[in-house]
Amino acid sequence: MPDLLRLLQVGAGGMGRAWLRTIADNPDVDLVGLIDLDVPLARAAADEHGYGEVPVAASIEELGVDADAVIDVTVPVAHPTVSVDALLRGLPVLCEKPLAATVRECLAMVAASEVSGKLLMVSQSRRYFRAGNAFGRQLAELGRIGSLSCEFFKAPHFSGFRERMAEPLLVDMAIHQFDLSRKLIGSEPVSVYCESYNPDWSWFDGNAGASAIFRFADGTRFSFTGSWCAPGLETSWNGRWRASASGGTATWDGDNAPVAELASGEALPATLLEDPEQIAGSLVEFVDAVRESTIPQSEVHSNVVSVAMVEAAVRSASTGEVVRVADVLEAAYEEALATVQDPTLHAALKAWPNVLKVVGLES
Repeated sequence: MPDLLRLLQVGAGGMGRAWLRTIADNPDVDLVGLIDLDVPLARAAADEHGYGEVPVAASIEELGVDADAVIDVTVPVAHPTVSVDALLRGLPVLCEKPLAATVRECLAMVAASEVSGKLLMVSQSRRYFRAGNAFGRQLAELGRIGSLSCEFFKAPHFSGFRERMAEPLLVDMAIHQFDLSRKLIGSEPVSVYCESYNPDWSWFDGNAGASAIFRFADGTRFSFTGSWCAPGLETSWNGRWRASASGGTATWDGDNAPVAELASGEALPATLLEDPEQIAGSLVEFVDAVRESTIPQSEVHSNVVSVAMVEAAVRSASTGEVVRVADVLEAAYEEALATVQDPTLHAALKAWPNVLKVVGLES
């Protein structure tokens, strides 16, 4: 039986506490340290989750314990600093979504993973819902997808950074649906047209509503429409999905087993597997990837494309124009070359033959 994977967790806020519970439930890992700038908060979180003997500190350096990997559950703007520091210390990282606030920062994180030779994986928890994966298997049986849609309507009252963001729905939430669309379609996004807005009853400072339509390389169209100011008849946090394919149609309400019908009118049953779900699924795949040196879902090179979808949608909403995902990536690459100051990371970026090839949009 392999040794337990020793984990350092950075971040002890609300999502950090969810990760503490997930780590406690996983028999293959051991929490050896909890880090947060607010050390009393970290101590309280550790104690509340049965980790009274686990040391806490304000930084990895200050903690000074041996570990095998890092879970980065800090706020998104801190991800580049925290994850890159861990990678350059020789530690593989599982980072909460979104990877970073900008594609430019994401590309620097890709370079850090390459330079260190260590895995950087992003926890895209929607990839680990049993019903969602059953929906994906139905789509594979239905043939080529013509259109995929997701409706997302919720009315959460957050405290903190989300209510102050310029594009809270697109940047903090839609990354889940955008990323899942790539998995379900099995192709990569080419372009997007998006409009965002803020209802006059909104309690958000920025745009809490948006509609976007993506064109994928195989011709599929993915449409997303949603709002975080939509009280009444709310959808699942996963959204409400519908796919039209050559061999029939499938729908998923985001919570329950999906429903599919063949072109003949015959029902296509859903098969739900007993796999770990949500962030528990992310952790299981991360542990396996670290131990077996395999490439997991949402490895950093691929995940950059999902972040680029968000940035392209935001740019389209700002300009009123269709935006190519490749243009976003190429512009971000030039920005990274101009702004990354670490000489080792800059050299790694400069050595790339083509950023589109690096992230898998070109072969």
